[in-house]
Amino acid sequence: MKRLLVANRGEIAVRIIRAARDLGIETVAVASEADLDAAHARLADTVVPIGPAPATKSYLLPAGIVAAAREAGADAVHPGYGFLSERADFAAAVADAGLTFVGPDASVIEQMGDKVRARQVAMAAGVPTVPGTVDGVSDVSAAVAAAAEVGYPVMLKAAAGGGGRGIRVVNDEAELRSAFPTASGEAASAFGDGRMYLERFIRSARHVEVQVLGDGTDAIHVFERECSLQRRRQKVIEEAPAPGVDADIRAAMTAAAVRLCREVGYRSAGTCEFLVDDDTGEFFFIEMNTRIQVEHPVTELITGIDLVARQLRIASGEPLNIGQSDVTKRGHAVEFRICAEDPDRGFMPGPGRIGHVELPGGPWVRTDTWLRPGGAVSPFYDSLIAKVVVWGEDRPTALRRARRALGEFTVEGVPTTTTLLTEIIDQPWFASGEFNTGTLEDWLAERAKPSGTGAVA
Repeated sequence: MKRLLVANRGEIAVRIIRAARDLGIETVAVASEADLDAAHARLADTVVPIGPAPATKSYLLPAGIVAAAREAGADAVHPGYGFLSERADFAAAVADAGLTFVGPDASVIEQMGDKVRARQVAMAAGVPTVPGTVDGVSDVSAAVAAAAEVGYPVMLKAAAGGGGRGIRVVNDEAELRSAFPTASGEAASAFGDGRMYLERFIRSARHVEVQVLGDGTDAIHVFERECSLQRRRQKVIEEAPAPGVDADIRAAMTAAAVRLCREVGYRSAGTCEFLVDDDTGEFFFIEMNTRIQVEHPVTELITGIDLVARQLRIASGEPLNIGQSDVTKRGHAVEFRICAEDPDRGFMPGPGRIGHVELPGGPWVRTDTWLRPGGAVSPFYDSLIAKVVVWGEDRPTALRRARRALGEFTVEGVPTTTTLLTEIIDQPWFASGEFNTGTLEDWLAERAKPSGTGAVA
């Protein structure tokens, strides 16, 4: 691998470009009209314009990305996360063009990207799955029949994709009949496939994911991450290791993730996501992300393994060259996603020109970002502007460091969620690690009431 095109933007494009540079690989950025002066375009060795600002006319066009790679003389393409990262047709188009796709084969992306097929693979590998439908359902009648077997409450999920789109929790048949057409329509719009699948809704659970690496022949895990703190099914704070997972569950869950990777001959970095039932301690596989995750830095900080560099090496044809016994963890790491949103105005995005910027520093503080004075938060893309990631020898130390680091983070010109994140650190349920997938939204709802904690500037 000599020249890598990064088919993304923002902080993940910057992250990948830096990892490639560390390996002596030349880099090519792609940029829409809105991003021609963005950080990733400035950092790369070469930049190729790919069209208008809307992602549907630039970053989401497989043919345009492949054409840019050919124009720039790239021999490999890294998709990052989001955009085209889990599109099997894009991975296939890259391979058909004679280029290396930094990720699993298109057939594996297709297999694991379809939640129904992924469940079937998990079952074949002996990995526990949430009780639910084996196949996707396309109409209300089939959904009603399936729900009667699974038992209410059930969760409706898009069979062909993730990201929270199309998900509904329904408590009875009437709710199911009402919700199905809307959820199916959302799925069809987002993924071109309106099929849904149903699974038992676990009322109190943690969302825990296992980082994996595979070279197509062998696979290992790189421990787990806690991802339960979510708003509208989007993660807000992640940490590693997961504070609510004991040694027995950790061992069983990580072993299950490795079995699943070996079942499909997985090649690259990936993540197996699980729900851990608060009441029973059981864990269930829910899906696999066949890409690098937003929250990968917490795993890197506790293990010392550069996951993006590993992706690049595996894609170059190198074997894994690391055994399970070589992977050790030390201390605790927490990641805070900072978005250009106003928490006191319903998390309204705040695009605009960036003014003064001060990023936190000091020992064991990492900030992944594209921010610079004069840059701009575009209304066309995701509002994530930075990830502040801290490490400590234990969780209390990491949280104290996080409070300090967030206090140093300053961005003028746009609203941010920084103060809200600091407020979360001070909540007793967060400090104790006693939370689940519903905790943050419940707290935000209470906070929004006039008698709650009050507005945060």
